[in-house]
Amino acid sequence: MKAKNIVFIHGMYMNSLCWEHWVTYCQAKGYTCLAPDWPGRDQLIDVLRKNHPDPLLGQLTLNRVLDHFADTIKTLDEKPIIIGHSMGGLVVQLLLQRDLAAAGVAIDSAPPLGVFTTKWSFLKSNWPHITPFVSQNSPIEMTFERFQYTFVNSFPLAEQRAAYKRYVVPESRRIPRNSLTARVDFKKSHPPLLLIAGSADNIIPASLIKSNYTKYKRSSSITDFKEFAGRTHFIIGQKNWEEVAEYILEWLNERGV
Repeated sequence: MKAKNIVFIHGMYMNSLCWEHWVTYCQAKGYTCLAPDWPGRDQLIDVLRKNHPDPLLGQLTLNRVLDHFADTIKTLDEKPIIIGHSMGGLVVQLLLQRDLAAAGVAIDSAPPLGVFTTKWSFLKSNWPHITPFVSQNSPIEMTFERFQYTFVNSFPLAEQRAAYKRYVVPESRRIPRNSLTARVDFKKSHPPLLLIAGSADNIIPASLIKSNYTKYKRSSSITDFKEFAGRTHFIIGQKNWEEVAEYILEWLNERGV
């Protein structure tokens, strides 16, 4: 029996609102969709911004986010499909290690331990939240200029501003630092996994996703890779995002999930 539940996992600097169109799209295709917020993110965007710097946000860790989604999934009647973006993509990989899903899709995934690049755009984009010169207790706010470079670098200016206003919120520095030591056992069997990259992604270059994919060749489990030309890091909100969503649903069907 094919899985009919999809759990969407957002990434850093956003909350579940970023999946608003995907939820509608996939529900129209017959799926039951859940898009839980990370702990503390179940508030309006303006409220999350107004609370900056929020000391509680400064304590949020990747393990807490991971356990939060694991607990949510365990309440379901069957193992769901999990689709994550950015840091949410790394959460997908880690949840598959726990055998909590029927299949996983990691879009522009943050890399686990052992997957790295020295590409300048990656270093430039990630340095502000991993720099050791600022306390990890201090949340970070993404400026519009940084959002332009890291998320929406090829968008028209009006679309950049609209996306920033609608979706961007402050972030914990602990989470990206925790991700540097997040371990995936690439030899371990896992449910089908699709890794998606965008060729114009600055913060998580396509070459980094390809390196992540290559690591899984140590396993006999199904792992696939797809690169979308011209897509930035905010591929899930970029024009023609439906093509990405449709590709994922077709992949799931082909894999019998």
